[in-house]
Amino acid sequence: MTATDTALTGLAQGWCALSLLHSRIEAHIERALQSRHDLSVREYSLLDVLSRQHDGDGGHLQMKQVADAVVLSQSATTRLVTRLEDRGLLARYLCPTDRRGIYTNVSEAGLALLTAARPTNDTALREALEQAALDPDLAPLVTAVRSLDTTA
Repeated sequence: MTATDTALTGLAQGWCALSLLHSRIEAHIERALQSRHDLSVREYSLLDVLSRQHDGDGGHLQMKQVADAVVLSQSATTRLVTRLEDRGLLARYLCPTDRRGIYTNVSEAGLALLTAARPTNDTALREALEQAALDPDLAPLVTAVRSLDTTA
């Protein structure tokens, strides 16, 4: 099948465009975070998700919830948590009410790195969207993504 086959429906073309947009954005952010903060997109996402936890009811996420939030398998998320813990960016501790549960919190060093990296992430995201908006196939998707911005 070639890209010009009629079997490639509009829906499939839209999916391909969405996948391409995601890949371009992620690659651009990855390069920026790696070069400035020695942090991958997945590491940044994990720190960000975990930094939003709180001590109230439902405030701490289970590993499955964290995995879903960072779009990784549970085993890959556990390995990622271990790597960041080894770097001193996360700390694990037992759940005070259920000794079988283990919580993961962002350390002070992790919060400092996240705070430093957030502007880099945001700038790289804006740059990637601006570049993608120049592509006629991606421009409608960029418009849709921008419409989701509640801060604008």
